[in-house]
Amino acid sequence: MCSTSLGFILAGILLPSPSPGQQPGANSFQWVPGPRVEVGFRGGDSLRAVSIAEFLDGLPKLPGIPDTLPTGLSLFIAPDQSTFDSLTGGAVPEWGAGVAIPSLSRIVVPGFGQRRARDWSEARLLRHEWAHLGLHQHLEGLRVPLWFDEGYAEWASGGWNPGEGWRLRVAFAFGRAPPLDSLVLAWPRDQASASLAYLLSATAVEYLIQESGERGLQIFLERWRSERSFDRALRNTYGLTVGQFEEDWKAYVKKRYGWLFVVSHSSIFWLSLAVALLLMVRVRRGRNREAMARLRAGEPPDRPMYWNETSDGAGQEPSPAEPNGIPNKDQ
Repeated sequence: MCSTSLGFILAGILLPSPSPGQQPGANSFQWVPGPRVEVGFRGGDSLRAVSIAEFLDGLPKLPGIPDTLPTGLSLFIAPDQSTFDSLTGGAVPEWGAGVAIPSLSRIVVPGFGQRRARDWSEARLLRHEWAHLGLHQHLEGLRVPLWFDEGYAEWASGGWNPGEGWRLRVAFAFGRAPPLDSLVLAWPRDQASASLAYLLSATAVEYLIQESGERGLQIFLERWRSERSFDRALRNTYGLTVGQFEEDWKAYVKKRYGWLFVVSHSSIFWLSLAVALLLMVRVRRGRNREAMARLRAGEPPDRPMYWNETSDGAGQEPSPAEPNGIPNKDQ
């Protein structure tokens, strides 16, 4: 496990909290207040700030935690790169879409240029970071494995798309899927590996939900909060050690997202269908050419042999005929 009480989460990456000297003055931002979150902005981002505040305050209850959480949040719309870096410590990968800082109950999103994202909509990004802070507020600063942290945020925010599960099956088949414990120690920093890590973590939480429903998740989180131990809460709720859970989860992924799922995945299915149709057309054309060749071989020649034979045996074409079929005597 990794501590996140003194760090912040950027799409699952644990980084140190910005030092007090790095913090921009709150007075430099204008604020849109709300019952659970206030949104800070500068310059021309006022309408976006109002929209974000209304969106977050209107989100439904997060699964497994009280409906009052998260609360007391500050969301900053960073107007430029230097402000973004000062708010986040300047260690955010280029593909990072947003930052949640549990120790400060803070979310930071960029408000400049081409927004950094993993092809996410802003709504998905906001729900994801909102879920991070709700989970950490409920667990009151406990250490949270990064795979569970990201998996919960993906699943609870509605960001998890089961249609992407085929990528996991391919990763398992080629030995590219890392174990869950490796995701606890270090979240990948390159975008391709991080995308796979998100899928892994999301399916791990999905498996828990499939096994016990949202009620089971709620009991698990309550026990985790009261017993102050992830391992004990997992064992007392699901009857599994962390190692047993990982083995059961792998079996679930291979069964749920097996090769039939890979083949039936929309993009792969249509690609396979296009290739099959192309092969069928080629085979059909080949057969048509063979049939045409056979037909032509059985047809009479365009100029029969008797046209080329005269009474004395010398080769000579017959005289052209008049329209009525009588030979032309002038020739």
